[in-house]
Amino acid sequence: MMWKFIKNEFMSGTDNMKTDLLLAKSLEYDETILRLYQWDPYCISLGANQSMEDLLIENVYKDNIEIVKRPTGGRAILHSEELTYSIISQLKTGLSPKDLYKEINVALIAGLINFDDNLRKLDLHKSQPYFPSHYKEDKSAICFSLPSKNEISFCGKKLVGSAQRRIGNVLLQHGSILCGAYHKNLCNYLALPESTLSLLRKEMDNNTTDLKEILFKEIEIDELAESIKSGFENHFAIKFTDHLNQYELTSTLN
Repeated sequence: MMWKFIKNEFMSGTDNMKTDLLLAKSLEYDETILRLYQWDPYCISLGANQSMEDLLIENVYKDNIEIVKRPTGGRAILHSEELTYSIISQLKTGLSPKDLYKEINVALIAGLINFDDNLRKLDLHKSQPYFPSHYKEDKSAICFSLPSKNEISFCGKKLVGSAQRRIGNVLLQHGSILCGAYHKNLCNYLALPESTLSLLRKEMDNNTTDLKEILFKEIEIDELAESIKSGFENHFAIKFTDHLNQYELTSTLN
């Protein structure tokens, strides 16, 4: 198995989602790819089955925020102060998508502890919400309102939100490693009653955290990316080779 690593700088939401899908659809039989990237401009991504009607579109565009649909499920995320990861892998290892979801998050924890030893309290969330009833509630409009089983938490608060999609025999999993609190501004762009938004703001404060809040420092993204890369190498006992650089990758989208 060949493990390849891509570190992108800032890209638009449209290009980021195109890239994840392009890599998934062109993946070789014997390779797995880890990609780390950021967003410019800030971007709200909606889950594949989520409606644009959930958003106050004029408010979003007025603040120069992009809107995209993710190829994966889940609910809305405001991508801002974060490092985003995607794993693209063949489903031929004997592990189910649920198994891979857990193992990927264990590798992320290893990388985060590499970044700062104060993150040793990171853990996988133990319980699973009952999503059929949760999605009937207005507060389900945002991804970070509630942690799910095997998502990464710090002292019970969600730090990394992830989603999966199977494309043929390829698994795409991507997620947001929160580095600052700006993602909470998502509530400003939701088409919900003010009473519900007030509840959502409280739930996000109670249920989510970010690296800056935990570590009391600004997050060096390049250092964090290298730590995540090392965490995957250590957990899966592999060594990455570099893949396409930023220019080569961007040119394939055009």
